[in-house]
Amino acid sequence: MSVKQQKAWFYNEYGPLEVLQFGDFAVPQPGPGQILVKVRAAALNPVDFKRREGLFGHADSDFPAVPGCDMCGEVVGVGEGITKFKKGDVVYSDIQNFTAGRPKQCGTLAQYTVVEETLAAHKPNNLSIEEAASLPLALLTAQQAFDIVGFQSGQSVFIVGGAGGVGSLAIQLARHVYGASRIVSTCSTAKMEFVKSLGADLAVDYTKQSYDEILEKFDFVFDTIGESSKSYVVAKGAAPIIDIATFQPIPRVKFFLVYPSASNLERLSPYIESGKLRPVIDPKGPYAFSDVLEAFKHQESGRAMGKIVISPIY
Repeated sequence: MSVKQQKAWFYNEYGPLEVLQFGDFAVPQPGPGQILVKVRAAALNPVDFKRREGLFGHADSDFPAVPGCDMCGEVVGVGEGITKFKKGDVVYSDIQNFTAGRPKQCGTLAQYTVVEETLAAHKPNNLSIEEAASLPLALLTAQQAFDIVGFQSGQSVFIVGGAGGVGSLAIQLARHVYGASRIVSTCSTAKMEFVKSLGADLAVDYTKQSYDEILEKFDFVFDTIGESSKSYVVAKGAAPIIDIATFQPIPRVKFFLVYPSASNLERLSPYIESGKLRPVIDPKGPYAFSDVLEAFKHQESGRAMGKIVISPIY
């Protein structure tokens, strides 16, 4: 591809939202095992603004850094050794593997980005570009949480934050993939019916009921918002507890960084294409590429329902 420069959102220093700039950025070139993708839609995740605030420090990418992990787009270039994709294929991916060292300098809030063939999957036929972009990081995070604890069909799960990006997919996975016998999730008053529509047997209004007031105990507690120092009390005896929003949780609680994987996305494709797993896009979106600052404001408010999507990217 002959294009050398692109438009992107990036920052040259850690800090608040105001450090984000929009401007020219070099188009990355695909190396061996990588594909170059023209991004058509991207999605935000909490890790994007946490990185911008300096969460990873010296372990982060060089400046200038383009945020963004999730995307859906068209393959426009292939590196050496690519066998799964060709130019013109539409793919979706969480491009940032935080378990493998420093993240990519060029994330997904750009017109073009590169991703390893092993991290990208063909877009499910029944999804729009925006729906596909919303899924990878949140869906893989929820999936890996159930796998890590060895969740078994017939067990119960308590999901903290069921209306959020990960929580909304965790409820659906628990119901349709992992065979949970009972699913209970917290949310605000306005989102209770929504959470139940996803498959929760019971929605707990966190504005009216504390964890200590929940008498029922669960085989797995999945905390997506960082309240495991309080939510742990609803776990049965030695039942596993995962908190994906607290890097140093209390000793009993596990934290993990998602390992992005095309094979795991492909494993879930039948559930996506059958409609059992459905993307949840925040109703304020999709946000235009020019409105990324507004999208981040909404993300950082903690009030989003499902995923915040940026589209079209031009």
